[in-house]
Amino acid sequence: MTSSILFIFKTNTPNHFSALPPTMAYLSPLSFLLLIVAAAVVSLPACSSFQTAQTRTLKLSRQQHTPLFSKDDMSNVDEYRNGVTEFLSNFMQRTPQEAGEDVDPLGYIDFSAPKVGKMSLEKLAATLDAELYEKEWFVTGNVNPIYFGDDFQFQDPDVKLTGIEDYARGVKKLFSEDSRAQIISCEVNTAIPNTITVTWRLSGGVNIGPGLQIKPYICYTDLTVDEVTGLVVFQEDKFDIPGWDILLSALFPFLIGKVTAPPAPEVKPRVVKMPVEEKKLFGIF
Repeated sequence: MTSSILFIFKTNTPNHFSALPPTMAYLSPLSFLLLIVAAAVVSLPACSSFQTAQTRTLKLSRQQHTPLFSKDDMSNVDEYRNGVTEFLSNFMQRTPQEAGEDVDPLGYIDFSAPKVGKMSLEKLAATLDAELYEKEWFVTGNVNPIYFGDDFQFQDPDVKLTGIEDYARGVKKLFSEDSRAQIISCEVNTAIPNTITVTWRLSGGVNIGPGLQIKPYICYTDLTVDEVTGLVVFQEDKFDIPGWDILLSALFPFLIGKVTAPPAPEVKPRVVKMPVEEKKLFGIF
């Protein structure tokens, strides 16, 4: 759950909070932002009972030496790497399953489906381009698991995540229904071996407390492909604006375009087609 919060907002920029007190300087930009949001949320009486219930869950989990959130809770966190991240997980909005409803928002996906056969890196890039353009699974969670290895990983300084199902459930829980991952391009990266780079525009909101809007910005996702299986085994996200810009734009939207960068421009529509499967002549050549 919290991994989905922080992997979306991980940045490749230096620490912009070096001027903060030592106890706060280690926080990632969104951790600091969400700590502020969490402080506001816990002050609301309507949220107090939810926070108390989550605290009981945390204590019980520690006593039993089990992960804070089980598969049934739709968590995707293997490991919390700092206490702030673990604390912020208390303020994610609950899913229908967590609220006691017998609903699995990703129940239509067969996560045990057979994997696709190995193909050229160029064809895989074109295939993922078509799939992502239609499904936008970076924010919807509507992944096609046939392209991902069983050992698929995502990790950042705050959390560690393993498995495409956990990834899908994480982003599904994090992003609001109006969020978009508009694909600009999906191409073989000629500078990094066995890597496909997806350029896309993120917009919408995250389900933290009462909800938090995201200023649209450009993301770069590197997908590492296993040489033997041809499946995606690792994902890393980077962004075109620094963490402090994301922070200020979310907290103080009136600064957008004045102090912070303007929103990323709209993405022009493309005609994206799934690569045609080559058929052998008479089935023997």
